[in-house]
Amino acid sequence: MNIGIFTDTYFPQVSGVATSIDTLRSQLEQKGHTVYIFTTTDPDVEKNVYERNVFRFASIPFISFTDRRIAVRGLFQSYQVAKELNLDIVHTQTEFSMGLIGKFVAKALKIPCVHTYHTMYEDYLHYVAKGKLLKPSHVRLMTCSFCEKMSGIVAPSERVLETLTRYGIKEPITVIPTGVDLTRFKVASENNVRKHYGIAEDAPLLLTLSRLAFEKDIDRMVASFPAIKAKVSKVKLLIVGDGPAKESLQDQVKELGLTEDIIFTGEVDNTQVSEFYHAADLFVSTSVSESQGLTYIEALAAGTKVVSSKSPYTAELLSDRAIGANFETLQEFVELVVEYLTKPAKYQDPKPLQQKLKEISADEFGEKILQFYERSKEHYLELSQTTYSKEHS
Repeated sequence: MNIGIFTDTYFPQVSGVATSIDTLRSQLEQKGHTVYIFTTTDPDVEKNVYERNVFRFASIPFISFTDRRIAVRGLFQSYQVAKELNLDIVHTQTEFSMGLIGKFVAKALKIPCVHTYHTMYEDYLHYVAKGKLLKPSHVRLMTCSFCEKMSGIVAPSERVLETLTRYGIKEPITVIPTGVDLTRFKVASENNVRKHYGIAEDAPLLLTLSRLAFEKDIDRMVASFPAIKAKVSKVKLLIVGDGPAKESLQDQVKELGLTEDIIFTGEVDNTQVSEFYHAADLFVSTSVSESQGLTYIEALAAGTKVVSSKSPYTAELLSDRAIGANFETLQEFVELVVEYLTKPAKYQDPKPLQQKLKEISADEFGEKILQFYERSKEHYLELSQTTYSKEHS
């Protein structure tokens, strides 16, 4: 198949969506298909630099998310390119500019259009006019409008499925968690993360890795750290990433007198994140807004256990203490972290993790997406035939 992926977010931007798309592209190409990326321009990509099968369209920073882009041109150009490429299916990854262009292209070419719903927008409304302009009802209307007449929709988690069902989406929805290229995280490189940041080899190390946004609730983790420190000698926390909440978090750390114990690394290149997972004793997250949590499964792929806020997604992912655990209160969070750091031998059974890694592998992800494409093409043909019959009856 010739597959067109339409997205506002792609490398070199750092995000779970960009990583998910790159994983999907890699798997589809390994299975003999051709993938074309239709995306926005990026200031970190030089003009006239060749990117294999990537087409970029003029864009500007998105309101309130200046590190994200939105296309301002490219509707008919995208159609012309897609027609020449003889696309078989369009797969949109955004509900905004390139997503709308993707829907137009698919309709004009009379091919199926499918969509992956990545973002829980209700968790981000505070970014626009401090939450005074857009309401959850607006999100529902926007989502229903965009998803209308899609041949199929991918929900990366049960939480996303429940949300789309609550919105009243009628199009067929399939839950397919994004997979991870296990080979990328299996072996640590020779780079010594602990040495680079002055962390002793015997110091228990917690890691969190994400965009430093307020909805990630990292402040809850920082607030809980003194209680962990009181029970675990020499414990450190490595906060990897950058974003609008960084300054606020740094101020919080300073106020708590934890500048020697909590280390901010800034943004890390995607090719280096494996080193951080291997350096840590435990991956932690206090976010309650994750739709799929790619960093969780990356940590597991590196053999690092995870402690996270409880959700339908994490409850299924962390179903065995030998893999990780969920918490509902910050007191539970502290207790679980202390338990894993002080009694690591208690949770060393490798079998549950081995089974889980099979389920979350990139190869499995690619196979499920291809099956989803085939079902979506069938659904598209059925609807087309039904529409034709009604028009000519």
